[in-house]
Amino acid sequence: MELSALLVFAAALGLAAATPGPGMTAIVARALGAGFLGTLPMVLGFVLGDLLYLSAAAFGLAALANSFGTLFLVVRWLGAAYLVYLAVKMWHAPLPMGLSTDAPPARGGGAGRTFLAGLFITLGNPKTMVFYLALLPTLIDLGAMTLLGFAEIAALVVAILLVVGSAYALAADRARTLLRSRRAIQTLNRSAGALMAGAAAAIITR
Repeated sequence: MELSALLVFAAALGLAAATPGPGMTAIVARALGAGFLGTLPMVLGFVLGDLLYLSAAAFGLAALANSFGTLFLVVRWLGAAYLVYLAVKMWHAPLPMGLSTDAPPARGGGAGRTFLAGLFITLGNPKTMVFYLALLPTLIDLGAMTLLGFAEIAALVVAILLVVGSAYALAADRARTLLRSRRAIQTLNRSAGALMAGAAAAIITR
């Protein structure tokens, strides 16, 4: 698979994963209560959920690309439009209230239940599926995608989500006041929104 396509996909996924949302909010909440190690199973659950959605999008769209050229083009434009929508949502995202760190750490929950919580949060979020539907057709020839190519994408997904999720968990565990800065979150949201809009423009012009 072309290195440029992998780099663009990695950048877009990294931005989407790093932007505060339901998943990262859950990771932060868990880390505030159970610490970094207690949050790792949840991060792994998020990773598995994304891999399941990635597989569904890749193999489902591969069959679609082989049969309906026009519909494939429509999916591409709809994907770009969705990225623009995400950019607007990021730019105007409401700022969360400050997180309280006064409560003592809660160590309960168990690794298995924490893992399933991360998995179900991802599977219950349709935006994750739509994100892959938006990007894969514009970067990859799905009709000619090999198992090696899919493995490369899957490896990127695992690496990026582990790094981003672990970074949020570690920050919440060791520097809790960092994620209480409303100005920092607003800057992150707007920067990510601008970059996501740029990704949409790049998709349209490919």
